[in-house]
Amino acid sequence: MWRSARFVSLIAAGIAVAGLGIAGIQSVSFAFAGTANAQQRVAPPSREAVQYSFAPIVRKAAPAVVNVYVRSRVQAFTSPFADDPWFRRFFGDQFGEPSERVMSSLGSGVIVSADGIVVTNTHVVKGRGETEIRVALADKREFDAKVITQDEKTDIAVLKIENGDGRFPFLEFEDSDSLEVGDVVLAIGNPFGVGQTVTSGIVSGLARSDVGASDAQIFIQTDAAINPGNSGGALVDMNGRVVGINTMIYSKSGGSVGIGFAIPSNLVKVYAESAVAGRKVERPWLGAKLEVVTREIAEGLGLSRIAGAVVTRISAAGPAAKAGLEPGDVIMRVDGVEVSDPRAVFYRLTTKGVGQTAKLSVLRKGKGLETDLALVSPPKAGKDDVRNLSGPHPLDGARVSNILPGLADEMGLDETEGVVILSVRNGSVARSLGFRPGDIVVEIGGKTIANVVDVEQALATRQRMWSVSVKRGERLLQLNVPG
Repeated sequence: MWRSARFVSLIAAGIAVAGLGIAGIQSVSFAFAGTANAQQRVAPPSREAVQYSFAPIVRKAAPAVVNVYVRSRVQAFTSPFADDPWFRRFFGDQFGEPSERVMSSLGSGVIVSADGIVVTNTHVVKGRGETEIRVALADKREFDAKVITQDEKTDIAVLKIENGDGRFPFLEFEDSDSLEVGDVVLAIGNPFGVGQTVTSGIVSGLARSDVGASDAQIFIQTDAAINPGNSGGALVDMNGRVVGINTMIYSKSGGSVGIGFAIPSNLVKVYAESAVAGRKVERPWLGAKLEVVTREIAEGLGLSRIAGAVVTRISAAGPAAKAGLEPGDVIMRVDGVEVSDPRAVFYRLTTKGVGQTAKLSVLRKGKGLETDLALVSPPKAGKDDVRNLSGPHPLDGARVSNILPGLADEMGLDETEGVVILSVRNGSVARSLGFRPGDIVVEIGGKTIANVVDVEQALATRQRMWSVSVKRGERLLQLNVPG
């Protein structure tokens, strides 16, 4: 069973990166050690050398690893019908006897600038209702903190410590691309809330791309013990630099079995820098749909290896088309780095960043070629493309949009036309009925849906029996509920 390091679901779907409006931190720069300063890799010269201690590394790194305490005040109602959307339609959201519950959680974080910028996991800081975040340093000082950006899809959150003196201990980022399998690493965090703990291990694997929810994310695998409470803590190298942020484990028992995963520092650094600069992280628009190279595809295309990402669809006016890519092409490398699947491709493009140019190595009909891909932002949805739905109907609380080329790429949709659910508000009728982001609305009341105007028109007249059909992946689902 996949578990985050605090017994929460792996990584929530959806993406919502907030801007920044905090004065005084725009000039923060993050130190990034280049490959020239990467750790030296040598075998122990003697038995005595194996007895060397990690203590100097821990003394350097541990002060910048913090505990993150989150308290959420949730308003609850004692009525047995409080969660029934049809009762809420007539009696409102707040009926029954109100009571307040306090929900607490604990995780870890890493200070990455003297001004008190902290990186952690979104699942550590995400709460319901009114949320308070407290950061405790290794030297027992405690401070309030606020979220300046969080991304559920990549599970990265960036905090700012409030009322600090601007002289916090912090860690530098190391280039996570410099890691090799077998490198020694340390995991620092607060497992099970017992206090700051350091565990050691090695890098067990790189570019693990089939363990998360985001198609722009790959992971570092390590056997350094990671347990509940370690989420958001540091994975550091032998120079005491951050190579990853611990985020989840694979476990059937809930404890460490030596299979832990960390978000690479190169991706975390992108979010930290963007948060400080007050801008949203944008994944470059490829303008193409990519699929995993299966054994059957490899045989059909005459590939010698089952690797890379095969292009299955091209948007006519997109960057991929301008770069000369064609359906059937297999992307093998991005900027000289081998990619094993579509997620690895999008990870490379995301960490390169909008405004840059990436060099793609492509295999076409058995012949290799290279092309330059301009990394641009996806087309923006206009005000006429998006609707927030509310009212006495099954889609109350859903935010829907016309499917645009960039949106289809971002959400991994096969369709290039129609209407897709972008988000579903907590506590809404649509949420209670099971609608999800990514669902494509096909029919409402027997009427075919082509755009958001069709949705509004179909929901305008109240029905005795609502019938809504959505496409979810390869399945066509139909919901019938009384009006």
